[in-house]
Amino acid sequence: MSQKNIDQLQEKVKLAHLGGGEKRIEKQHAKKKLTARERVDYLLDEGSFEEIGILVTHRTTEFGMDKQKIYGDGVITGYGTINGRLVYIFAQDFTVFGGSLSETHAEKICKIMDLAVKVGAPMIGLNDSGGARIQEGVRSLGGYADIFHRNVKSSGVIPQISAIMGPCAGGAVYSPAMTDFTLMVQDTSYMFVTGPNVVKTVTNEEVTSEELGGASTHSTKSGVTHRVAINDIACLEDIKKMIGYMPQNNKKPPEKLPYQLGDELRPKLDELIPDSANKPYDMHEVINGIIDEDSFFEIHKDYANNIIVGFARLGGRSIGIVANQPMSLAGVLDVDSSKKAARFTRFCDCFNIPLLVLVDVPGFLPGTDQEWNGIILNGAKLLYALSEATVPKVTVITRKAYGGAYDVMNSKHIGADLNFAWPSAEIAVMGAKGASEIIFRKEISEASDSEKKLAEKETEYAELFANPFEAAKRGFIDEVIMPHDTRRKLLKGFSMLEHKKVLRPDRKHGNIPL
Repeated sequence: MSQKNIDQLQEKVKLAHLGGGEKRIEKQHAKKKLTARERVDYLLDEGSFEEIGILVTHRTTEFGMDKQKIYGDGVITGYGTINGRLVYIFAQDFTVFGGSLSETHAEKICKIMDLAVKVGAPMIGLNDSGGARIQEGVRSLGGYADIFHRNVKSSGVIPQISAIMGPCAGGAVYSPAMTDFTLMVQDTSYMFVTGPNVVKTVTNEEVTSEELGGASTHSTKSGVTHRVAINDIACLEDIKKMIGYMPQNNKKPPEKLPYQLGDELRPKLDELIPDSANKPYDMHEVINGIIDEDSFFEIHKDYANNIIVGFARLGGRSIGIVANQPMSLAGVLDVDSSKKAARFTRFCDCFNIPLLVLVDVPGFLPGTDQEWNGIILNGAKLLYALSEATVPKVTVITRKAYGGAYDVMNSKHIGADLNFAWPSAEIAVMGAKGASEIIFRKEISEASDSEKKLAEKETEYAELFANPFEAAKRGFIDEVIMPHDTRRKLLKGFSMLEHKKVLRPDRKHGNIPL
């Protein structure tokens, strides 16, 4: 190769690295939005990124596109490391054709996704795109379908994380929706199938992009996004933290961090449950009293607040936590909380992450709204997910475990490995008052003082069922433990279950009630 050709090639590579003619700048932590290349550089370990497809350009000749060719074609693809762990990544560049997806743009992403599955490493997508490149018509639509197909084939094989760092509209939203976790950036990112202009034309609704599909909307109302960050830097930091709780792929366990055993008793837990069964308390305090210090990473924090899900560490071991939250709707299960917990449960089961379920549930939320929106089907999703899960599963009942919700929340009957209860646990078909009104209806109605008789019968029923000992007698509870001893019991329990194996039925797959 002549020196002239070498110089030309080096110039091409240089231009490709600049990304649409935009000069690289120093990383600024206070800056709201970063460029695509800055995002990649910040997310990955310094000097670890290796780019693939840097000289790729589109093949379109129509509409004068043959005169507008930019190296990379609007997406940066490659691999690198996060805290020394291999990951594959693509980052769409909004400065090149608005980050729109072309045939070659899609081919670059597909190539990286294929490599991630072959090697067995997480796939991270940094989305910032106006959608399909309209100059290419069906070719760009085919490109989206190729990506969707790979999302499905990768599901449960490698972790897939999507960060929405700008617009994500039309068909583009379905790839992030099929990945394991979706993150958004406050005020600068949005997702919707049809934008505000189309909505106005079709339904006559006046709505802004932020109201229709902003981070706040999707984190509180739709549940589409799992984490919201205040800026790009915070979003990338969340990805780094999240990856730390996950294994490289479904054949490996999560990395266990070094941990030195000390005094594992936590006396503060003895003080958390109120004297009255009707008074709420914050389940976050129970979680933090059990896990390794500052290790809880909450998922879906602002969606379906009556249940808490997230990752944590216990003795250095990565675990997933599903917990009722008495501070919101008394911790009942409803449509949204059931979907939220079911999806998180299935992710943990896919990637060998043990599950801890903390129970304080008075039942399912009643009402026409819940029934008409499918509480039966959605409650069954959580029941199915926990029944199907084969990872180590441990339950701690802190207070109420009533009705069908007791069964659903990882009871011994659906395959939990260890079930503990605090002395404050109440395991029954329903609360003492409601049960007494039904069972002793005749006696109460015939009594001279019906209110006094109801109180007597309520006390009688509570003494019989509002404690965990009847369930323990039948083996439904393995041990009644003092709250302060919970962490020690869980450390031993998860250690004992570390090499658990379950033989699955010979079938193609089950049919979860979607």
